[in-house]
Amino acid sequence: MKNQITHPTVMPRNVLRVAVVEDDRLLRQEIESHLTANDFSVVGVSSAAALDDFTQSEPIDLFIIDLNLPGEGGLSLCKRLRESLPNAGIVIMTARVALHDRLAGYSHGGADFYLTKPISPDELVLVLQNLGKRVRKQLPDNSWTLSLRDRILVGPQTGQKLRLTNREKVLLVSLSHAKEHILESGALFDLFSREDDEEPMSKHALEEMIARLRKKFKSVQEADAEPAIKSVWGVGYQLCVPISLVY
Repeated sequence: MKNQITHPTVMPRNVLRVAVVEDDRLLRQEIESHLTANDFSVVGVSSAAALDDFTQSEPIDLFIIDLNLPGEGGLSLCKRLRESLPNAGIVIMTARVALHDRLAGYSHGGADFYLTKPISPDELVLVLQNLGKRVRKQLPDNSWTLSLRDRILVGPQTGQKLRLTNREKVLLVSLSHAKEHILESGALFDLFSREDDEEPMSKHALEEMIARLRKKFKSVQEADAEPAIKSVWGVGYQLCVPISLVY
């Protein structure tokens, strides 16, 4: 059975976006319904792999993660998310009640909250609302803002506004979600080969696209500003400016 993804509707930019990673379909749908009724924008997925597919092009503020997932376990997923998205809110929601599981959730997984099932829906809403306040406050002063709907990138200084192609948008979203904001060239080839509406990308085409994107950044940055995207020798590319993703 393929991983199921429930896509959220387009929401205002100030709405918190939540990913529910839970393989119990009925429970996942109940959580989605309750959070949507409380003004969250919610995506539901059944596995870590399905979440990875979704977050390559969509921003998520808060994650609710079950520990018993098919494939990659919830604890490993939490750890990976904490490394790649240090400001995100992470809530573990699981049937495991043992103290050593709770301690691992905080120390190894980097969770903000460890909630044991069954959880009060109203308590979950309050936890997410409080986490959301922290997430919104941690946006760096020098952060750029990428509107996924409009493909517009706006910088922290007046006049810094760039219009992106779809592939440029996908590239920036993927780099912003990657560990240390670094992706291997091979991973980028695989990413763009899955785009249904465009031809698979060659090494030369990838290099040209990144060169054009660098020029776009340089056209609105100060002369001595750090390059927005750097080549990592023998690996791939690194995003060097913080980017906040919004709708």
